[in-house]
Amino acid sequence: MIRFQPVRPGANRSLWWEEALDSEPDAERGQPLAGSQRAEVCIIGGGYTGLWTALRIKELDRTVDVAVLEADLCGSGASGRNGGFTLSWWPKLERLIARYGEEEALRLGHAAEQSISAIGAFCERHGIDAHYRQAGWLWTATTPLHAGNWEHAIRACERRGIDVFQRLTPAAVAARTGSSAHVAGVWERGPATVQPALLARGLRRVALEQGIRVFEHSPVLRLDESPRPVVRSLHGSIAAEKVILAINAWAASLPELRRTMIPVSSDMVATAPRPERLASTGWTGGECITDSRLMVAYYRTTRDGRIAFGRGSGALGGRGRVSRTFDHDPDRAASVAADLRRLYPMLADVPITHTWSGVVDRSETGTPFFGRLGGNPSILYGVGFSGNGVGPTHMAGSILASSALDRRDEWSETPLNRGPESLFPPDPVRYYGGLLVRAAVKRKEETEERGQHAGPFTRAVATLAPSGMRKGGKPLPTETAGTTAD
Repeated sequence: MIRFQPVRPGANRSLWWEEALDSEPDAERGQPLAGSQRAEVCIIGGGYTGLWTALRIKELDRTVDVAVLEADLCGSGASGRNGGFTLSWWPKLERLIARYGEEEALRLGHAAEQSISAIGAFCERHGIDAHYRQAGWLWTATTPLHAGNWEHAIRACERRGIDVFQRLTPAAVAARTGSSAHVAGVWERGPATVQPALLARGLRRVALEQGIRVFEHSPVLRLDESPRPVVRSLHGSIAAEKVILAINAWAASLPELRRTMIPVSSDMVATAPRPERLASTGWTGGECITDSRLMVAYYRTTRDGRIAFGRGSGALGGRGRVSRTFDHDPDRAASVAADLRRLYPMLADVPITHTWSGVVDRSETGTPFFGRLGGNPSILYGVGFSGNGVGPTHMAGSILASSALDRRDEWSETPLNRGPESLFPPDPVRYYGGLLVRAAVKRKEETEERGQHAGPFTRAVATLAPSGMRKGGKPLPTETAGTTAD
């Protein structure tokens, strides 16, 4: 029997969720599971991973009976709290090649890029107004010490004929970001932004239209591991042939997965809408932006003229527990707001109207992985998106759907579908060691922002950050840019 940690609905809703509720006033009425039911496939988790998987199963075989269980409301968790960055995997190409070989790495890179456009096409086809905008991503440096951190990624792509990055002059970076605090950078043309909660709610609507049963307000308490697993919620149960766990960082409390990831907070703030003030900065192209820190700052504009600004790698979850600190923390919110003011001092008088947090399922490699829980062919999972899941969850749907339907194809056979590749140390080493490394990274990057190098001890401890966050000592700041997508 598998027991799940409680999923507590976030008391501090995101800007995105507030907007979604305004456009769907009856959303809170979600139907809970009741009584004993059956399904061929039962998916636990009504975020991006669960909904894309359900839709992909129906695309492959419309006769399959699929049920989705969500503890709160679809989109109210990680999928409705992230930054809405829909990014590619080209910055990770060298890492993918090292782990999966050249051919598979290139296939995954192209698939991740295609997922960005596929999400936009899906929204257009189904009338989902998720504010999709494919304006690219600016990878920047806000200190000369970080300039050029992207060169390894660009050269890896260029050597293979992949022309996706454009190097920019310092003046061009400052102009496009609207802030002279950005001293260097490159632009990748393919990435997009979405309003994440509206995307999740749109996926739910389409799922219902395709005959997928969606049960909300239905937290799963336990899973009976019989040949035909039984998922048990508060007021009902579902016996299924296949069960898919799409529960983001909440999977970290399961013994089989505890050392494969660590829950990490990511915190966001949003300004009041001031489109005329935003236009005066020159940041009008709709690009999403990150800096080059390991504790990455990520920011984008919104349709109504706000800046939504976030920063990753805050609180850690001991023993895989997702506590209230992952919902909201006033001190972390104030620190993120201060970062926004530092980069955009000309907007210092524009009030912050929304603050919220979310939880990231940080894997050791920074890439997701999929498999069968405890080797049970009837219980599948997909986790470890590491804050860059808005786009890759679209691919995850293909991996999990092919596995659930016992298909032999490029998705079920991908090496991503072989379980975790590396583990964190066991607790308490993982938790307290993580706190030590986080403090060193914070000291190092605050010193570098002042144009100075940190001391040797601080630098040495900072290099102990998970391998997925660095390459040759350089940050890979695509993790946590999407923030918290599941």
